[in-house]
Amino acid sequence: MDTQAVVTKMKERFGSAILNMDYSGDIPSLTVEADQVFLVIEFLKNDSSAGFSFLTDLCGVHYPDSELPLGVVYHLHNFKENKRIRVKAFLPLSRPEIRSVTLLFESANWMERETYDFYGIIFKGHPNLKRILNVEYLDFFPMRKEYPLEDPTREDKDNRFFGR
Repeated sequence: MDTQAVVTKMKERFGSAILNMDYSGDIPSLTVEADQVFLVIEFLKNDSSAGFSFLTDLCGVHYPDSELPLGVVYHLHNFKENKRIRVKAFLPLSRPEIRSVTLLFESANWMERETYDFYGIIFKGHPNLKRILNVEYLDFFPMRKEYPLEDPTREDKDNRFFGR
């Protein structure tokens, strides 16, 4: 089945939980409500017409100027038809929680831990959600864009050498 037909079937099933569909790139992208993302991914995996049986990647994003600045992006692959799809869900900084997909894909375990470690997104139901690359006592999430790129108090830097 064509990926666009799968998305149409999903739109009928999940209705307003699918916030946006984008076919502009090489991979169709769906933006879904965070509380429905587990069910959407479960459908994509288990529905015979979809067949997205492999979780290629799961990662976090941070768009600090957005209403919902934190996001989780899932890339799924249908090996049989060699098709891919991207599913995105966005969360508020005040409550960065989303349901874990480790029940669907065991490979999500480390990817969710890494996303928690760098973005602070809490995956509810994860079997062992703790830092994986950073030290346990780190009190911030390094991939969030919460700090200025440069120190404005530096006096030893001459901007003429940096094209400014």
